[in-house]
Amino acid sequence: MNKRTFKKLLQNSLTLISTFTLLACGSSSDDSGTGYVKLYNASSNAPSIYLTVDEDLNSTDDDHFEHSYSGVPFAQANSNYEIDSGTYSYQLAWQDDDSTASDNLSVLHESELTISNDSIEMIVLSDSILSPQIMTYSMPLIDDDNDDTEELFNLRVLNMHSSHTGIDFYLSKDDETFNEAQFVGDFSYQALSDNHKFEQSDYIFYITESGSNEVLFETNSISFAYSSQYIMVVRENKGAGSSPYILDKVSNSTVTEYTDADAEASFKTYNAVAPHEQLDNYQGDMSLFINGVDNSPEIAFLPYGEMSNDLIVASGDYSLDLSSVATSTPLLSNHLLSLTENSNKTVFFYAEEEYVDSDGDGNVDENGDGIIDEIEVNLFSLVVDNSLNETIYDHEIESVNLVQSDEFDQVTVYFVRSNETIDTALYYRTIHYKKTSPITLLNNTYQVFVIGEENDSRIILNTFELTLNEESREQFLIIENSTESTTGYKSTLIDQITPQVN
Repeated sequence: MNKRTFKKLLQNSLTLISTFTLLACGSSSDDSGTGYVKLYNASSNAPSIYLTVDEDLNSTDDDHFEHSYSGVPFAQANSNYEIDSGTYSYQLAWQDDDSTASDNLSVLHESELTISNDSIEMIVLSDSILSPQIMTYSMPLIDDDNDDTEELFNLRVLNMHSSHTGIDFYLSKDDETFNEAQFVGDFSYQALSDNHKFEQSDYIFYITESGSNEVLFETNSISFAYSSQYIMVVRENKGAGSSPYILDKVSNSTVTEYTDADAEASFKTYNAVAPHEQLDNYQGDMSLFINGVDNSPEIAFLPYGEMSNDLIVASGDYSLDLSSVATSTPLLSNHLLSLTENSNKTVFFYAEEEYVDSDGDGNVDENGDGIIDEIEVNLFSLVVDNSLNETIYDHEIESVNLVQSDEFDQVTVYFVRSNETIDTALYYRTIHYKKTSPITLLNNTYQVFVIGEENDSRIILNTFELTLNEESREQFLIIENSTESTTGYKSTLIDQITPQVN
């Protein structure tokens, strides 16, 4: 029997003994005092979920306890909320119209909840929002603030990765390796561990499949500097990295996400550079090189107005170079792209006209003929994080303003429903030139207006219909100049994340 197998068997035995001890000593409960309630949303296609706790869902008395807490999006949790001990009804619901009042929410689940003195009841929503599972975990509140003999913190592990039959969970000090790692436990789906106490320090966490020594997930160093209670939630990775796991550190008030330390990153590019008389030998098609021009571009052919496929690369810092496909003429050099582990980004390349003031007198029309004497065109890049949301009841639209105009330096995008006008529309965003702005829209049909303002007059640059439903994806709305449009501008909708082909 090797050292690791012996250590794992020993700690499994200790965990079993601890479980029997808790069962023997925890049979009574104290219904006086106060406890806490918490909601963690582990359903990747769910919208923000609202928790309402009520003494009696059917009561209309003014003095009975009822409280609705702020919406909790995917992979987030609310703070530990204090409630008097007792039995309550509770609801989980989501927003399906403009109001977030509890009476106007769409109810997903109703049940009862018992709050005990000095305990935490954590409600966990998991699986698809169309067929969700709701689990409740009861944990004693542990307060080690007065423990002067040891500086310890409290740790539990919750496995919410439904695709794997089980995981083994380890930790080591951050100056150690997996060879020195301590086995915490073997956890099946939805299993919550007993509480473990560890010395306050910096740690690395490891995950393997149950019974395996092959590390499939390893964090960078994570600091534990306080005697708090933490739940390390293991869930499915939705990012670009090949590791199947993500780790959430859930504390009393925050959730911090940790990715695999060696996770890859992903990016794609959009060509917003139209052919221009000042761009010699550029006909609208570009090639992209990473870390210097060589004989093999990473993207060989990207036409104007098109989005590239995803490129999977190691996380790190890169320089990007562009050249014309037809002539290999350099268009842009050494633009920085910084990719953290598991990140997914889009790089927008665009052109900007600059009026040349050759003598520096501030006048770009020296002969007074009303024509700019000289124009230079330079290329720039705009890097945007892609939304990884998978919600089916609402969707993010990220507007990207690449419109260069002498008349206005910003546009406003209105998303107008059938019972609204532009002046009464609830959903709109104002975006400055070379900037982006996201908005989350409930499923509906919208008439979209892109408006510029010139001398206090509002000008319609584009208008089109947008229908969002359960099959819709998070999208970019790219707004650009266009010589082919009757208005001189165009708007393009493109998915933020490339659909995966199974």
